[in-house]
Amino acid sequence: MGGQMQGGPPPMGGQMQGGPPPMGGQIQGGPSPMGGRMHGGPPMGGQMHGGPPPIGGQMGSGPPLMGGHGGPPQMSGPMLGSSPGYQQGPPSNNGYPQHPDVYPNNTGMGYQPAGQGYPPGPGPQQPIHPGLQSQPARRLDPDEMPSPIQVMKDDQRNRSGVFVTNQKGLVPPLVTTNFITQDQGNSSPRFIRSTMYNVPATIDMMKQTAVPFGLVVSPLARPAEKEFPPPIVQMGELGPVRCNRCKAYMCPFMQFMDGGRRFHCLFCKAATEVPAEYFQHLDHTGQRVDRYERPELVLGTYEFIATKDYCRNNTFPQPPAVVFLLDVSYNNVKSGMVHLLCSHIKDIIKLLPRDEGADKSTMKVGFITYNNTVHFYNIKGVLAQPQMMVVGDVQDMFMPLLEGFLCDPVESEAVIDSLMEQIPAMFADTRETETILAPAIQAGLEALKASNCAGKLLVFHSSLPIAEAPGKLKNRDDRKLLGTEKEKTVLVPQVNTYNNLGQECVGAGVGVDLFMFNNSYIDLATIGQVARLTGGEVYKYTYFQADLDGDRLISDIKRNVSRPIAFDAIMRVRTSTGVRATDFYGHFFMSNTTDMELGTIDCDKGVALEIKHDDKLTEEDGVYVQVALLYTSCGGQRRLRVINLGLKTCSQMADLYRSCDLDTVVNFFSKQAVFRLLETSPKPVKENLVNRCAQMLACYRKNCASPSSAGQLILPECMKLLPLYINCVLKSDAVSG
Repeated sequence: MGGQMQGGPPPMGGQMQGGPPPMGGQIQGGPSPMGGRMHGGPPMGGQMHGGPPPIGGQMGSGPPLMGGHGGPPQMSGPMLGSSPGYQQGPPSNNGYPQHPDVYPNNTGMGYQPAGQGYPPGPGPQQPIHPGLQSQPARRLDPDEMPSPIQVMKDDQRNRSGVFVTNQKGLVPPLVTTNFITQDQGNSSPRFIRSTMYNVPATIDMMKQTAVPFGLVVSPLARPAEKEFPPPIVQMGELGPVRCNRCKAYMCPFMQFMDGGRRFHCLFCKAATEVPAEYFQHLDHTGQRVDRYERPELVLGTYEFIATKDYCRNNTFPQPPAVVFLLDVSYNNVKSGMVHLLCSHIKDIIKLLPRDEGADKSTMKVGFITYNNTVHFYNIKGVLAQPQMMVVGDVQDMFMPLLEGFLCDPVESEAVIDSLMEQIPAMFADTRETETILAPAIQAGLEALKASNCAGKLLVFHSSLPIAEAPGKLKNRDDRKLLGTEKEKTVLVPQVNTYNNLGQECVGAGVGVDLFMFNNSYIDLATIGQVARLTGGEVYKYTYFQADLDGDRLISDIKRNVSRPIAFDAIMRVRTSTGVRATDFYGHFFMSNTTDMELGTIDCDKGVALEIKHDDKLTEEDGVYVQVALLYTSCGGQRRLRVINLGLKTCSQMADLYRSCDLDTVVNFFSKQAVFRLLETSPKPVKENLVNRCAQMLACYRKNCASPSSAGQLILPECMKLLPLYINCVLKSDAVSG
């Protein structure tokens, strides 16, 4: 599966060449092409402020959804006809679209009154239904089609500045817009975005519109400049205050009553006694008099310092560590990768992350090399030279060092420098081409477990592991299967070794990032499982040459090592009554139906989840979502990050279509499509995307748009780029087949 999914491509995936892309060829009364070729992809970048979270988080066991080829998919539906234009309304002053029934006859991009380039409406003798009479084919005018670049510019002009989150149901600016979030009760859209901010009250309305109700969560996203990081709340031995029934954490949505002695939970409607240590009187409005002194009562995002009850074995954790695992077989030595990495390790480990306000990083480092055996290194600072220990029995991996393997990079600086000089020389003349992989990862895991700390493994590997050892793989490359019904057979693992290893890593709070330097087939569908299940990432450098690709590699490693990261994490999503989270898409392991377990998660990672109705909703109640991430920080502190979002409910379809976030819709569809490819062939996946797009726009035309010629293409203001973006997903390498 392959490519490197990096966390910051521009949201359109590339430069738009030659102005706005045409969205079709000839539009006839029957099925029509959905769009021309766009250079790039739909918005699905890295951080929430630069682009929505990546497909499957920023992780590489899924292929990047960009830059693919393929013929334009066919699509039929009432929103396409013989007219060369489409109709939409201008946005209102506050950035939200108005109901199309009240649009004035203004001209502008994509809107043109009758008599100005559009064919006249059907006359008395002319049937309205386009299928009843053949109509001449006419070509769409590209200049009249919506331009994503123009949409981004307009949003930047109208919605840059401060975005205040003091109301539920506010649609945030586009992910490409530079704005500053002022947290006043709902979390910043950098941390969480919804596909819709007005949720249909009934499941029937949801099915009719076909708009997905999904969330994309990036819990560790970087705040923008001039934004404050989530505050840390210290509750002492009391720990976070929670609802007795649903266990939701104290947040601005809780309502206090009985003079402050109890609070009402908006998630489950239960009342809970306020602990004596947390009691405070209420003012004349029913609000606590100390609410502005407590971040959890006024902000959407904040962190609690966790008590021992939230730690493994009721013991506070040790600071995490990073272990470098270097494949020193012939391919990596010949390409110059081993020498390049060793010459830059000193600069890389100086970038290890630290907690906010800390003087220096407390994370430790360790080093392992391997080919068909595994080599551990003692880098204790008191040694004059590093010591090497070789484990030849790769069938039963163990940790030969009790101490000296994980060390402070400052205290052991001289020994590490000496080791980095010796490794290229030791293996310079190697002729070993058969490598292992699973035992090397197992070795790094055992080293972290022996030190009783969480951490992550950076694995630099070169070829298909064919040596006699656990995790040995066969070459099953068969490009003729791509795009056929049997494609899924090469996208699922051929053995369970790496799945089991990934689950074992998650259980120890360890994440795995893979840097692959392959010159031939390497079966990332199998190997990548260890990264996918641990919340890790895959980087791929096919035909790597140090002089050509070295700068990119070192830049990637420095970014990987230095960015904010959480270890040994568990994430749970709670929703108010009437809805529930049902499906989850991303890189994590789930041992039950509610908890996402991650060895690591960083600022560039995100997950998507689908919300479905359990019951009918009322417009008075709204929908509330709380995401809780329990994790160990870079400094070894156990913390709990809480993210809250309030949404409105609606009974009118027009309200739903006004409140959709297209960036999140496309992000959600893309993640969902990638995971469905593991279960079925590309054809039904693409057909589902086309049908959902057609149904969403057809429902809008039928129920929300003002009467118009049946030949006109009518798009809701906030979804006018949907056909274009869906077409980009269809042409991406991931789903094109």
